[in-house]
Amino acid sequence: MYHMGNAMMDVTPRPALTMIAGEGAWLTDNHGKRYLDFIQGWAVNCLGHSPAIIAETLAAQAATLINCSPSYYNAPMLALAEQIVKHSGLHKVFFTSSGAEANEGAIKLARRWGEKFKRGAYEIITLQNSFHGRTLATMSASGKPQWEALFEPKVTGFSKVPINDIDAITSAITGNTVAIMLEPVQGEGGVIPATREYLQALRELTRQQGILLILDEVQTGMGRTGTLFAFQQAGIVPDILTLGKGLGAGVPLAAMVASDNVSCFEHGDQGGTFSGTPLMTAVGNAVFAIVSQPTFLHTVVKRGEYLRQRLRALSATFGLGNVRGEGLLVALEVPQGNASSIAAEAFAQGLLINATRPQILRFMPALNVTEAEVDEMVARLTKVLSSGVQTFNSV
Repeated sequence: MYHMGNAMMDVTPRPALTMIAGEGAWLTDNHGKRYLDFIQGWAVNCLGHSPAIIAETLAAQAATLINCSPSYYNAPMLALAEQIVKHSGLHKVFFTSSGAEANEGAIKLARRWGEKFKRGAYEIITLQNSFHGRTLATMSASGKPQWEALFEPKVTGFSKVPINDIDAITSAITGNTVAIMLEPVQGEGGVIPATREYLQALRELTRQQGILLILDEVQTGMGRTGTLFAFQQAGIVPDILTLGKGLGAGVPLAAMVASDNVSCFEHGDQGGTFSGTPLMTAVGNAVFAIVSQPTFLHTVVKRGEYLRQRLRALSATFGLGNVRGEGLLVALEVPQGNASSIAAEAFAQGLLINATRPQILRFMPALNVTEAEVDEMVARLTKVLSSGVQTFNSV
């Protein structure tokens, strides 16, 4: 039977159904089936599906000004940039539509800085199993093993070292090194956190060596780990910060943020058709006003603790592995290596979870998820595991 999705380029496996509506923690398909969503667009929908505040903000801004081109300032752009600067401790913001674009911008800015102030240094040290996006440069920067032979020749100038190994980073630094770039928590890599001590040591090392520290907080930023930015838990401030996903709560919005002394682009060096449109940055302002509240962030911490507690109990019941994560970015180890089978059966049971690795289930619910929704997720996952799917081979 013909499905409207046949006109779509085949870049990922998709079930033969169409999602038609979303509200809060729930998605509904064209057959009327509802799914409890603990993926939320890969940590994008930080306030859940179709929150009223986003719909209202879009309608109001669309009736006023949608896009005046990035050649001019607009009020929502300026307001959101001020909020990001105020809370991050950095000074200058460049808006983009995606996290990959923000990371691409960070790479370009670091190279421009190296050209101007560090005798042409351009190499960036990144981490094994890291994920920085799907442009050619950000794929080259990423340490995802499956991409090593893809789209060759890649952009040169990236070396990869293991996470939480300060000696490996120190040994990798050369006269051509301009920056170190990493995620505070490797999300696609299996929710692997960089320790606070490691981040502090990196900040000290980069200062000693006169190179830049770039933190990719596309997934961890905007409250996902229980603080507005994950780097705040280590008591440091990077030279360049990238944000995305939760910044727009479902609309395409991201940002590259830098300190004054690193913001060295000249006119024409950087740009983008949709950089800082009033429609998207108006949404960003609405999101920021909610997510930056201490009471909201405190609830994220509490819900994350509750989610990990429930998953640990589940793991003990079914003989699974460790539970780890910060805030509402959480992983459950599946020693049998059949996370994909579990996620597929969960989908059949109306539950959306992510198998980021054969041994890893990842949970990224909306930041305003309730305890009752966590309980419902655990009940559905318990049903899946009780069905015997844990004995299936990985798919």
